[in-house]
Amino acid sequence: MEVLILAGITRRTLDQLLRNPYRTLEIRSASNVFVLEHLKEGDKVFLTYETLQDITRGTEGIIAQILRMEKMEQRILWEESDEREQIVCRVQLRLVGLGKVIEIRREGDLIKARVREMLPHEMAMG
Repeated sequence: MEVLILAGITRRTLDQLLRNPYRTLEIRSASNVFVLEHLKEGDKVFLTYETLQDITRGTEGIIAQILRMEKMEQRILWEESDEREQIVCRVQLRLVGLGKVIEIRREGDLIKARVREMLPHEMAMG
């Protein structure tokens, strides 16, 4: 299957999604927010600990389905940033399974991965 990638997700979050198949994440990274803007409810997405630059064939992660998405602006304390607001996406996910990247390709500014679902004993993540 071909999916977009949410990269740089913490191991703690990935582990929690494996333990509880439903989880709501708050996404703040500009590159991940950009990815979510190109997805809709019902789409599948690949989540990985690796940064976008480090994703290669063989990168492991989690395949999840988007159940609900909400985009909002959040104020930032002026002492913490040069900006006053940031965009935050809350995305509710349902675990589909474990996955491994077979192929990566760029489509404009988006990076798509062809992934295959894995069995739990194949997963080395964590």
